[in-house]
Amino acid sequence: MNSQSVDEAKHEEVRLMKGNEAIAHAAIRYGVDGYFGYPITPQSEVLETLEALRPWETTGMTVLQAESEVASINMVYGGAATGKAVMTSSSSPGISLMCEGLSYIAACELPALVVNVMRGGPGLGTIQPSQSDYFQATKGGGHGDYHFIVLAPSTVQEMADFVGLGFDLAFKYRTPAMILADGIVGQMMEKVILPPQRKRRTDAEIAEMCPWAATGDPRGRKPNTITSLELDSATMEQNNLRYQATYRRIEQSEQRCVEYLTDDAEYLVVAFGSVARICQKAIDDARAEGVRIGLLRPITLWPFPSDAIAALTPRIKGILVVELNAGQMIEDVRLASLCRVPVHHYGRLGGIVPNPGEITRELNRLFPEAFDASNKK
Repeated sequence: MNSQSVDEAKHEEVRLMKGNEAIAHAAIRYGVDGYFGYPITPQSEVLETLEALRPWETTGMTVLQAESEVASINMVYGGAATGKAVMTSSSSPGISLMCEGLSYIAACELPALVVNVMRGGPGLGTIQPSQSDYFQATKGGGHGDYHFIVLAPSTVQEMADFVGLGFDLAFKYRTPAMILADGIVGQMMEKVILPPQRKRRTDAEIAEMCPWAATGDPRGRKPNTITSLELDSATMEQNNLRYQATYRRIEQSEQRCVEYLTDDAEYLVVAFGSVARICQKAIDDARAEGVRIGLLRPITLWPFPSDAIAALTPRIKGILVVELNAGQMIEDVRLASLCRVPVHHYGRLGGIVPNPGEITRELNRLFPEAFDASNKK
């Protein structure tokens, strides 16, 4: 570790806070230029924490409560077009209102960070936790053939860590990134190590790093035009082919997941977010009975960690996908497993969260041979 790293490490802090609060603290420490948002349960603490911390007085970060979600995403659009590190946060119905703007940002190949702390739907639904925005996030919530990188935290620490990771990936690939958290992760409190403070980039550094941006560069280059509108079909096709090439690079390089007790597993549970933590306890209980079962937790929901699941499939007898929805990620799991093994789903709806005992019972119901074999040993 060099002297600069040692100095930065001294400025790390260990704090107890909510996941939403961790997002706000991490955004300031990353050196975010601007946050534009609108309150909605269960993510309102992101904006409230930023307003309480008043980062405009210390780092110069802009924090603005817009008049609506539509306004906030278009402010992000404008800020991202200048090469600034800008972000917003909302919850399910609010993200739906942002989808048009997200499509524009993706088409203009602009980096930005969006946080969705999911609540139950459809419609206004409930303020209780859900994971029912999986399709919206991973399949491109707005119109057109596009994707953005989707990160799924399961801890408050990851809520903080994924702010920096999300921005780093967004700028690397010039695409929006989303932190897709369920309401449990947003509202629960845990110990978190906050990163050291980073300086915001200067205008000169932005001009150097983002030659595509509308920076008003004084060095005499031609103005950059940033728009998603293209009336020539041949040119628009080339634009789309360029987007798809970027998505293929992301799929090849950025699949991320965590495996738990998969080395000898004969059965597999796949879950993300807070549900993965519940499943881990269920797996520990099953292991105590001699059942060889493991857990795969996707960190990137897009790109989905298909390679890891495909690698496990030849020795797996069955898979259970557990989600707080009616069955969405299960489709990607089935595709990744090439339909070579049975893939089942267990989900709770309306804001009801399963306990480990429910999941263990479901595993026993689906794979009785595994539990029967363990009882005979």
